[in-house]
Amino acid sequence: MFVTLLRLLMQWARADFRNPLSQAVVRLTNPLVMPLRRVLPPVGKVDSASVVAVVIVALVEIAIVYAMREYELPTLLVWLRLAALEIVSTVLWLYFYAILLYALLSLIAPDGYSPMQALLTSLCEPILRPIRRLIPSVGSLDLSPLWACIAIQALLILLR
Repeated sequence: MFVTLLRLLMQWARADFRNPLSQAVVRLTNPLVMPLRRVLPPVGKVDSASVVAVVIVALVEIAIVYAMREYELPTLLVWLRLAALEIVSTVLWLYFYAILLYALLSLIAPDGYSPMQALLTSLCEPILRPIRRLIPSVGSLDLSPLWACIAIQALLILLR
């Protein structure tokens, strides 16, 4: 689920797909996305095949959880609602860990370059930029990752 969502989020954030980590994500998800891409054309800037792949993975995940707990499968509406909640919570957790890693890497190697840092920058900056406008840095300490993680945790609590 993380990898398929990461592919979709990298497309939306316009991450550099020449990055070795981005290429690994693409190679891992190609067996699912490429057959869908032959059937589903992109809608504007949205890759509909990646969106459908994320939904399929979420629906399969819900079915596996229900099968492991020996419950009968839920109705279609409940199944779709559970899949939507799973997708939203996974996106929030993915951004939480991405922002946390981004902040740690900026503390450890502030001016260094690594493929991970480039990918995290392209993913996290669209989220952190509006927060930086609202809450300026204190001296040279940027508190936007802290506030973003607090907001993500609050949203995760509200989703329960």
